Amino acid sequence: MAERRQIEYTGCVQGVGFRATTRSVAGRFKVSGYVLNLPDGGVRVVAEGEPGELDGFFAAVRRRMGRYIQGTSEFKLPATGEFEGFDVRYFGS
Repeated sequence: MAERRQIEYTGCVQGVGFRATTRSVAGRFKVSGYVLNLPDGGVRVVAEGEPGELDGFFAAVRRRMGRYIQGTSEFKLPATGEFEGFDVRYFGS
C-alpha cells in the first residue's frame, strides 16, 4: 500500500545541487512527488510510493547528499495519488 513521506533536511542543503540531485535519484525509483527549497535554508522532499521504494529513494538521497545534511524531520501520511512524476518546486509557486 502506497504512502507519503515528507522529510525536511537542515544543514548546508541549499546551493549544493540538492534539488537537482534528488530529482535525478527519484528517476531510479517508483516514486512521485517534489523537492523544494524552504525560506529557512532547509529543503523539503515529499514523495509517494510503496514503502520499499521510499526507503530506497531516501537512502539514496542520503548517500548522495549526506555530507550536507545536519538534521532531518520525517512525517508519514496516507498517499493521495496527486503527483505525476517527480518535480523541483519553487517556494511561493
